[in-house]
Amino acid sequence: MPGKDVNRIRARSALATVKESPVIAAIAVAPVVLALAVVWWLLGGFAAFVLLVVLGAVVVVGGKLLN
Repeated sequence: MPGKDVNRIRARSALATVKESPVIAAIAVAPVVLALAVVWWLLGGFAAFVLLVVLGAVVVVGGKLLN
């Protein structure tokens, strides 16, 4: 199954990038963290948690649809 090998290679490449330069990972994650912080500040912790769950579901469903 070549598809699984490609995903494994991508995962290893991403992990190697994070280990080599954590600043790149921090820059990539910063917009999501900032959005969650703003939602938390404006609407409270429960709304931020719901947003986090919704974003996670979108990522999972979107990833399954692309494959």
